[in-house]
Amino acid sequence: MAEALSREQIEEHLKTLDGWTTDGRRIERLYSIPHIQGAALVMHIAAVQNEFGHHSDATLGYKTVHVSISSSDIGGYVAEHDIELARRIQTIASAHGAG
Repeated sequence: MAEALSREQIEEHLKTLDGWTTDGRRIERLYSIPHIQGAALVMHIAAVQNEFGHHSDATLGYKTVHVSISSSDIGGYVAEHDIELARRIQTIASAHGAG
């Protein structure tokens, strides 16, 4: 079973993830991206989540995609695999032109 990271550990990891924030219970990022490209990004995120066997929230808005990640199996806190999922999402978001 995964272990929850402390807020300090999360914040240390986020120093390498541009634009990601935490409230200590989840990590989040709001991407600016045109609507159709945003829809493609959400689909790509869903495919990556399936690879990880771990699902986060990705919300398509008008010219935005909001991603929120935490682990339900540890009470909705952040674990190492959440950080890895965020790293992967950051890479694909860049490839989709999200900023």
